[in-house]
Amino acid sequence: MPAACDSVLEDIEDIVSAEDLKPHDRQFVRQNVFPKVRKRSSQKNNQTDDEPPSDSIIPGAQKIWIRTWGCSHNNSDGEYMAGQLAAYGYKITDNSAEADLWLLNSCTVKNPAEDHFRNSIKKAQQEKKKVVVAGCVPQAQPRQDYLKGLSIIGVQQIDRVVEVVEETIKGHSVRLLGQKKDNGKRLGGARLDLPKIRKNPLIEIISINTGCLNACTYCKTKHARGDLASYPVEELVNRAKQSFQEGVCEIWLTSEDTGAYGRDIGTDLPTLLWKLVETIPEGAMLRLGMTNPPYILEHLEEMAKILNHPRVYAFLHIPVQSASDSVLMDMKREYCVADFKQVVDFLKAKVPGITIATDIICGFPGETEEDFQETVKLVEQYRFPSLFINQFYPRPGTPAAKMHQVPAAVKKQRTKDLSQLFHSYSPYDHKVLVPKDPSLMGKMVEVNIYEAGKHFMKGQPVSDARVYTASITRPLAKGEVSGLTGEFRHAPQNGTNWKAHPSAEIPVKTPLSSWVALQLPWQQEGGGLKILSVSLALLAALVMFYYGGMKTEL
Repeated sequence: MPAACDSVLEDIEDIVSAEDLKPHDRQFVRQNVFPKVRKRSSQKNNQTDDEPPSDSIIPGAQKIWIRTWGCSHNNSDGEYMAGQLAAYGYKITDNSAEADLWLLNSCTVKNPAEDHFRNSIKKAQQEKKKVVVAGCVPQAQPRQDYLKGLSIIGVQQIDRVVEVVEETIKGHSVRLLGQKKDNGKRLGGARLDLPKIRKNPLIEIISINTGCLNACTYCKTKHARGDLASYPVEELVNRAKQSFQEGVCEIWLTSEDTGAYGRDIGTDLPTLLWKLVETIPEGAMLRLGMTNPPYILEHLEEMAKILNHPRVYAFLHIPVQSASDSVLMDMKREYCVADFKQVVDFLKAKVPGITIATDIICGFPGETEEDFQETVKLVEQYRFPSLFINQFYPRPGTPAAKMHQVPAAVKKQRTKDLSQLFHSYSPYDHKVLVPKDPSLMGKMVEVNIYEAGKHFMKGQPVSDARVYTASITRPLAKGEVSGLTGEFRHAPQNGTNWKAHPSAEIPVKTPLSSWVALQLPWQQEGGGLKILSVSLALLAALVMFYYGGMKTEL
């Protein structure tokens, strides 16, 4: 008989062959099937009351402990995840022992950071905690043995943390590691307007891009963050404006390489910075994060003007890694020592009092004693006030891990020698410490200097000096969720109502169960709408609340 697809079908019945069973034949067959009673396992019947079946667990009622390692970009991701979870109803706790679930946000730059991460997973499992892992380690190597069976949130999937935590609490393992794209073009990451809990309510960390344009032979972060993907200028400006409206008085711009910003979307870093400067209130400040030498070279004139602006810190972090051109070539850093010196010399000449921070790796494969002494001379010449000294650690999967390694004892000694050099001069003569006074946090005040030390200067606020408040509104309380507007800002956290921020729009009391409905639109992006454990009666009540302002507790 010819296949059903060999000819055009005129009717659905055309796909039924003559040999197929007719409806009455199927009914006859069913009548000859007898149900067999299966004896239930006594073990299942003895399920304890303190461990209910997974489908009876109500998400949003648990306590979560969050630990983040690594850079400011990673810290910003951790703040976003905390904000979304708290907004949904979970309680973010500082006490790991009382938490039901540990969210571990990892760093893959060096071996010690991953060791701490791995040990935390082991400890959580020993204490019978649910575990969700995030950050660069699982993104770069999700198939490591110690990650088996664990839920993973990829670095570009932090906007779906609520979904992953929900499923993990129910006993499931979920892994979201995909990249966010728009018409095939890679995006910078999750939306910038998501809820967030700032560790410091006065400081907003904004990631302006993710990934980079380099391929450094020692870098494992590249495996996790990938190639450069920048956020549009408008989105970044809007995030800054929102932050200032929430009482923030300092913004940190961060990424794997801020200098490369915009090259993938037809703009550049100075263009972004000038737009941001326009939004900064009087007294508030902007701080620029790390930039590699090749990309800042093209914008030295503009960068000097921006760093001289009264609302921009005269600070720039420019990693040199080594003062040996041969080592830089093995690292594939795409610049020479002369390029680095050109950047530093130009900015020191054009920006009075600028602070230049840099990074140095001690004991990179193939580094000779002569190479290391070149680095020592560079530090002696510039006396960097902020110097990040790192002993080289071969990261798995990187080209440098396969190179001829410098003996461990030599690496340690070089790290020690460079550290001693750094501590031999006083790099922080311009820094000031004042007595701790919560009322002065985030404010500017005139002080009298009465003591100078190696890393600090101590000052006492002048009694009759005017205290200048940079924030344009009262900052959020510590632990308060940022990024919520109107009715969201009045949503209760962890089942209880909490005090609204003055900038909130509608002073209403909102039950947690009602507020959950308002959060569902978040979950549409990148994975489809997901509603778990919500009854039809509750959904009907939620709809009433959304459109009619219902205030009745459900």
